[in-house]
Amino acid sequence: MKLKRSFFITCILLLAVMVTAVPAQAESQEKKSAMQAYVESVGPGWNLGNTFEASRDETSWGNPAVTQAFIGQLAEEGYKSIRIPVTWKHRMGDAPDYVIRQDFMARIQEIVDWSLAADLHVIINLHHDSNWVMNMAAEHDEVLARFNAAWTQIAGHFKNYPDSLMFESLNEPRFSDDWSKDSPEYFTMLDELNVSFHTIVRHSGGNNKQRPLVLSTLTAAPTQARLDALAATITKLKDDRLIATFHYYGYYAFSVNLGGSTTFDTTAREDLIQAFDRAYETFTAKGIPVIVGEFGLLGFDKSLSTVQHGEILKFFEYVTYYAHEKKMPLMLWDNGQHFDRRTFKWIDEELHQVMKQGWKGRSSNAETDSVYILKDAEIKDTAIPLNLNGNTFTALLNQEQVLVKGTDYELDGDHLILKAALLQKLVTQKYGINAVLTARFSAGADWRMDIIYYDTPSMISAQAPEGIYTIPVWFNGDSLATLEAVYTAGGNAGPNDWTPFKEYYKAFYPDYTTGEIKFTDEFWKEVKDGEVQLKLHFRSGAVIPYTITKTGTQIAGVSVEDAEKAAALAAEEADGQAVETLAASAEPSATATAASVDTAAEATQPEEGSNTLVTLLPLLALIVMAGAGIYWWRMRRR
Repeated sequence: MKLKRSFFITCILLLAVMVTAVPAQAESQEKKSAMQAYVESVGPGWNLGNTFEASRDETSWGNPAVTQAFIGQLAEEGYKSIRIPVTWKHRMGDAPDYVIRQDFMARIQEIVDWSLAADLHVIINLHHDSNWVMNMAAEHDEVLARFNAAWTQIAGHFKNYPDSLMFESLNEPRFSDDWSKDSPEYFTMLDELNVSFHTIVRHSGGNNKQRPLVLSTLTAAPTQARLDALAATITKLKDDRLIATFHYYGYYAFSVNLGGSTTFDTTAREDLIQAFDRAYETFTAKGIPVIVGEFGLLGFDKSLSTVQHGEILKFFEYVTYYAHEKKMPLMLWDNGQHFDRRTFKWIDEELHQVMKQGWKGRSSNAETDSVYILKDAEIKDTAIPLNLNGNTFTALLNQEQVLVKGTDYELDGDHLILKAALLQKLVTQKYGINAVLTARFSAGADWRMDIIYYDTPSMISAQAPEGIYTIPVWFNGDSLATLEAVYTAGGNAGPNDWTPFKEYYKAFYPDYTTGEIKFTDEFWKEVKDGEVQLKLHFRSGAVIPYTITKTGTQIAGVSVEDAEKAAALAAEEADGQAVETLAASAEPSATATAASVDTAAEATQPEEGSNTLVTLLPLLALIVMAGAGIYWWRMRRR
């Protein structure tokens, strides 16, 4: 009887524990779900780049002063949040108080107020302050004091603002110039900064006790070691109002057009997938929400044409899709190169449409956005593989004209076949874009395809000092994709010598207006004296060799055509000398005859050095021809 009573009491106690535990667990899950929902409502987001993080004032890096009209237009464009990067140090006084200038704090408040009034979520941070925080190992106390002073003032100033204002501890925190180096010391210092930031904000009163706070990985990179280090900090803080962040600028080689990575291929796609998967498994799957605080392509900092346009669109389509799959809002990095802050217009409307359509679904695209038609070549049917991404093909247009299936094009599974008759009709035989076709699908953005008429590009021999040396080029409608540089004696030439393929705009770039391929000082700085073999890869598929020789600061370049002419002249000269030798060996060798020949020879003996002159004549003629060619080429472009 006692045993039964004991068993009954035990069951009652267990049931009571379960009943009281379930609501607590449900409450915890509800909070995490609410925070995840909050983060998902932040997307899509936009960065007010190259403005308040600039080294002087908000316009010193080329952007106009921010206006309320602009903030309102940003919201009209469909954005739900704005990240305001701020560099505070040069707006702060000296130790020990490090007082932030009142006028600057008021200006940041004005932008925050405008943004909140436009119903945008807002993030403010310490941005390029990471450049002085980097010295924390050597200047620990000073760095920590300045960091704490900044956040004490910022948190105090905005303490009564709503939850739609977030604080981000530090942008891309690092502790050396080596962005790839992991060190236990680095993780320890970042943990100390984030813990201090958390303590200051949570104890600053007002709404800061529950304000969403954003913490970054080391350098904002999504490597597993850096994700794990941040996860350890967040776990230790035991605060369910924390958000993890990282930045994604694509597979590095593709992002800057280096190493021959000119397309958004399998390697680039897998890099993206793995980065987001790591962040998802480390944070999102465990109830810690994630914001991708910046995304784009690194090559944009030099030029929007660093990466081929169609490949840009494919990258943006996929990253928008995959981030949504992993429940991570994206915040576009825009330093003024995407949305024009003066005209309120998108600089690249096709890119804008791909991003915008990506907020609600996927867009279709194709293996290429360019169809090259070679001069004088037979025009044939051209098959273009499509990436439908769950959509269906609906129409093909030439400007506003709807083309006819069966006559102008065919569909073979996921291949679009442009008929030869259509291409023949579209070609005007003028170099460059002859026509623009538009593929439309059941959903998402349209896909543009340029019909390009071209001839194989032609280079001209040239010589000049390295600072002004260029390769004159007849592009003939083609465009440059990448460039290889290797020493004739062996080894890769120029910067990034782990690869023969040089970085677009960092080492070289085309100028289609003047008809030149130009080289940067950084390229010549890393090129040793000697002969370098270049291979110029064009988007049509043409690969053209060119030889340059560096002697000190002087550069001489020889085109393949001129090299072949020189070789032919040398061969002719060698053949002529052989004939003379054979003829001489067949002549009689009588003494009298020899004597008369010797006498005649003495009478007509050339001056010393004339043999050398005869040998150099073909080469001199070649140089004169090259010089005349350059002169004619430049006159044509005036």
